[in-house]
Amino acid sequence: MIVGKERVLDESDIDKLPYFQAMMKEVMRLYPTGPCGGPREFSKDCIVAGYHVPAGTRLLVNIHRVQRDPKVWPEPMEFKPERFLMTWHKDVDVKGQHFELIPFGAGRRSCPGINFGIQMTHLVLARFLQAFDIYKPSDAPVDMTAAPGLTVSKAIPLEVLVRPRLPANLYQQMGNAC
Repeated sequence: MIVGKERVLDESDIDKLPYFQAMMKEVMRLYPTGPCGGPREFSKDCIVAGYHVPAGTRLLVNIHRVQRDPKVWPEPMEFKPERFLMTWHKDVDVKGQHFELIPFGAGRRSCPGINFGIQMTHLVLARFLQAFDIYKPSDAPVDMTAAPGLTVSKAIPLEVLVRPRLPANLYQQMGNAC
């Protein structure tokens, strides 16, 4: 047990939670914030995958499709955090260095807030998971249908019930930290 119920999870604990980190990568792989990256314009003629692309052509990268490519991701539609712990994807990160996983884009025009976004998402979600037991109000499966738009959001909102699981004084500490 890394943290337990005796103290509030701290930012330094995240590095000791490899399954949590793998789960976050898998979430970002399946559900990137935006389905497409920002537009890019070719500054000179080039060949991409055997196709001639003239200078001035604008390109939108379909991140959603890249991250679900069955040539790269076995069982691409399945939620399997283990793929980041035991396979050739173990060292893949989300910071744009590995082009099979680019939820923040890649290269010099990737999201400037990558580090802050990852740090805050990890800390907030890890603390939430530590602090509460989470239940669905029914036995129905969660509908993961996405709504159309520039960002990925659920078509049907997720409904859950939460119950505190930590001693009351720790919730006070969490409130003071915010």
